[in-house]
Amino acid sequence: MRAPSRFDGLPMLNWHAESRDDGVVVLSFDKAGTGVNTFSQDVLIELDGILERLRLEPPKGLVIRSAKASGFIAGADIKEFQTFDRRGTVGDAIARGQTVFQRIADLPFRTVAAIHGFCMGGGTELALACGYRVASDDPSTRIGLPEVKLGIFPGWGGSVRLPRLIGAPAAFDLMLTGRTVTGKAAKAMGLVDRVVPVGELVDAAVKLALRGAERPFQQRALAWASNTWPARQVLAPTLAKQVARKAPKDHYPAPYALIESWRRGGGSTKALLANERRAVVKLSSTPTARNLIRVFFLQERLKSQGIKDHGIQRVHVVGAGVMGGDIAAWSAYKGFEVTLADREQRFVDAALQRASELFAKRVKDESKRPAVAARLRGDVGGSGVTDADLVIEAIVERPDAKRALYGDVEPRMKTDALLTTNTSSIPLDELRGGLARPAQFAGLHYFNPVALMPLVEIIRHDGMDPLTEQRLAGFCRAIDKFPVPVAGTPGFLVNRVLFPYMLEAANAYAEGIPAPLIDRAAVKFGMPMGPIELVDTVGLDVAAGVGHELAPFLGLPIPAALATPPEPGRRGKKDGQGIYKWENGKPVKPEVPQGYKAPDDLEDRLILPLLNEAVACLHDGVVADPDLLDAGVIFGTGFAPFRGGPIQYIRETGVDLLLQRLRQLEARHGARFAPRPGWDHPALRG
Repeated sequence: MRAPSRFDGLPMLNWHAESRDDGVVVLSFDKAGTGVNTFSQDVLIELDGILERLRLEPPKGLVIRSAKASGFIAGADIKEFQTFDRRGTVGDAIARGQTVFQRIADLPFRTVAAIHGFCMGGGTELALACGYRVASDDPSTRIGLPEVKLGIFPGWGGSVRLPRLIGAPAAFDLMLTGRTVTGKAAKAMGLVDRVVPVGELVDAAVKLALRGAERPFQQRALAWASNTWPARQVLAPTLAKQVARKAPKDHYPAPYALIESWRRGGGSTKALLANERRAVVKLSSTPTARNLIRVFFLQERLKSQGIKDHGIQRVHVVGAGVMGGDIAAWSAYKGFEVTLADREQRFVDAALQRASELFAKRVKDESKRPAVAARLRGDVGGSGVTDADLVIEAIVERPDAKRALYGDVEPRMKTDALLTTNTSSIPLDELRGGLARPAQFAGLHYFNPVALMPLVEIIRHDGMDPLTEQRLAGFCRAIDKFPVPVAGTPGFLVNRVLFPYMLEAANAYAEGIPAPLIDRAAVKFGMPMGPIELVDTVGLDVAAGVGHELAPFLGLPIPAALATPPEPGRRGKKDGQGIYKWENGKPVKPEVPQGYKAPDDLEDRLILPLLNEAVACLHDGVVADPDLLDAGVIFGTGFAPFRGGPIQYIRETGVDLLLQRLRQLEARHGARFAPRPGWDHPALRG
């Protein structure tokens, strides 16, 4: 007959409790019906009941762990959070999380979080409410508070407890960036107390629950000193200045609200939690938070595309220029066997040198770098074609040159291998003629710089096998890129939307508007860099090539700056000289003449052509739906994420207002601003 348990009568759908012989209770989180642990309100209510029973019948200690192999806790259920926002009940949801976690903090016995795998947001806040934390030394263990990326900040006590635990400087480094740390890094900053092999995780946590541990005096002293009233008044302005360099307050209010909440903080924990709750509730209703949460779901959608069993292990890249070389290096870094071909060894050598620099930056463990580097081999003769599962062509943007290459390469490829082109604008119908297996041919368009830009466009054509798209999407996911399938029309999606924006910047520059002011207007709107700087970064030669393909298709005149290829040595960033001079990878922007004032309509002149072309892309079916369009433009161009994408921005601003402004620009500056087809699309009105 089973002995009575302290948990008898409690609903235990998402939590499982084990009472050990040593008196410690191990509480395992295993959210029902999902592969990942997230905190929804029913999970918190169930946990609250368990904690109350533990308070009435105290064990020797409590260990909280995950029963899922996928990780510890991914944070709050964001879909449920969206529902609360629509209902106006975010405050209640935040109050419940704070109350439950404070109950953990108030338990009259030692509590330990045993962390393996991802520990994000609410998961980290639960761990902070425990008295101790143990993390596995597995590389998959990553701990963080990424709420700032959703336009809010930690609201279940994390912003109160973390600075007290590890000191304000380290705490704000985590909370303001949303970055994650390994178990070892977390131990160094005092965020966890022990780091052990995963097989020893529960035993180490139980030992802490029974015996406790003393934190180093230096960590305790720093945590106390950096949270005193005078320290908060000194540190807060410095933190705000650091944030302002990357995130203007008008665009991203959450970091500033977090800093101010901490600066003003004082009194009891109850008062601090109330202050945290009020600030997060206020932020949650802002357009920034709602749009960033929307972007989060767009990102999740892109991550879910493709098939895991894509059958690609070996990659052969033809063209060792900046794009081809960097595509090869990134593929090798992500675990693929890669061969890199070009017509001369010197081009391959230059690409291999860039690859070694990438590996030095990305592979922190020096002992592992040789194995990564060994996955990338120079192959001037092109022998890697015969073994490759995927061939990526990244040569000069000339249809005749590409077709000639395919005629040489395709006959030597395996019958199930995929042939792709990294063309930035040439329609695939111009390239597929003469192929023996067009069903296995597609575009795989990366963006520069490859290591930083998350998007890859998968370019379709009528003769492509759907399985080809699924395999390529799976490959993109394997190299941590976001795949967006697009039609094979000129410019595809991203370059087609960007071209009118960059073209208008070139027009404004030709009129004598200083380049720094043009860039400033775009950055003020929320773009990551200005269009003149972008042209230089992409390369004036590449921009001229794209212009040659796109201008006739879009019916747009090309200004002189983009009409002809640039002079040798003046292609932009890669030459150190373009419209700007470049030093140490950064543009040297000239001073704007004193007293010069930019035209009042400059921002509209830049942004409205981009929106106009986005509408035309939606109308023409370049992508399957408005969400994919927004995702592609955000992750492919850096379009202001806090605005939710061009289609979402049109919805929020209003179709009628934007059409009125377009027509004003058309009357003032010419037919290039005429509204494109598609402004009557139902998706633009919500």
